[in-house]
Amino acid sequence: MAASASSPRPTVVPVGSNTTPLWGMSTTERLRRLAAARKLPFADVVGDEAGAVLLANSAFAFDPAWLPHLVARPGTVLTRGGVPVLAHVDGAGGTRIAAAMAADLPLEAGDLAVIEAEDEGGIFNEALRKRERPFAERLTAASVPAIERASYTGAYKGVTDLLTKYLWPEWALVLTRLCARAGISPNQVTAIGSVLCIVATVAFWYGWFWSGLAIGLVFMVLDTVDGKLARCTITSSALGNAWDHGVDLIHPPFWWWAWATGCAVYGRPLGHDTFVAVIAAMLFGYVAQRLIEGAFIARFGMHIHVWQRFDSQFRLVTARRNPNMVILFAGLLVTRPDWGIVAVAVWTMLSLVVHLVRLFQAMAAAARGQRIVSWLA
Repeated sequence: MAASASSPRPTVVPVGSNTTPLWGMSTTERLRRLAAARKLPFADVVGDEAGAVLLANSAFAFDPAWLPHLVARPGTVLTRGGVPVLAHVDGAGGTRIAAAMAADLPLEAGDLAVIEAEDEGGIFNEALRKRERPFAERLTAASVPAIERASYTGAYKGVTDLLTKYLWPEWALVLTRLCARAGISPNQVTAIGSVLCIVATVAFWYGWFWSGLAIGLVFMVLDTVDGKLARCTITSSALGNAWDHGVDLIHPPFWWWAWATGCAVYGRPLGHDTFVAVIAAMLFGYVAQRLIEGAFIARFGMHIHVWQRFDSQFRLVTARRNPNMVILFAGLLVTRPDWGIVAVAVWTMLSLVVHLVRLFQAMAAAARGQRIVSWLA
């Protein structure tokens, strides 16, 4: 049963202890951060709470997505191999559950609703409007690499571009682990990336394209690492989110302008009319695509790239920063950075047309009474 908006928020309580660290955190500290992120009260040990409690078995590590799912379902227990992992019960009813957790024994469910972590069906994530299968695994020293990988993979929310999806997940995973163990915060990673972003812009402006691409590549990987580090270590903050998204939103047009300017220094200058047309197309296309994406979210409550399979596939190559950098790299390989920036401008306008058509198609479908939902649901 889902909790009503007026239902009391359960107190999150760890059961047992586990000295195996995950992302550099103890199980209790990780649970404390998860509770704080959801603005849930937290107690260090099981007591005689009279109100609702959400018990967490310290012998297991679980995906953060399970927490809100259980919070919304009083009288529900999540199990792995029959052993309770999480349970949302009243204070008195928690004694039996806590005993089963501490003894590592299967649970006699009684009148509790049981969710088995092994269920292939997974759960529906209301925030992302998609079905997913969050993990819940026994936490031991041997299982840490697999659990951290599952946690890291789960931090990739929604669809993304081909570089982020295929090229550097492994690089970013290694860096995320190193940062977590070294105590480097997501904001510190964002700060390093911001400096590299500026340096890459200067390199493009002076026609140092290979140096700029190398520096830009490091920045783009760190742009993945900071978000994944924040999610995996549960250290997201309003400042970090605004900083990261602000840099992501602002810098691409400056990169394209700098690249077009640097072509002259490189020895492949754009003509005046071509330069103006390229910059105008890229600025207009960049802003217009963002507006279309915002309009789709406002109208249908989800991102345009999760509507139908085509939209998710097109997100791999649509004219965002990373796919555009692939085009620029290809142009530089044949010593024609000018061709590369012109190609990016053309691709930006083509992508704009695709997005505009998809918005109109969704609006037309909705007008016919068709329900617009994500194909990932």
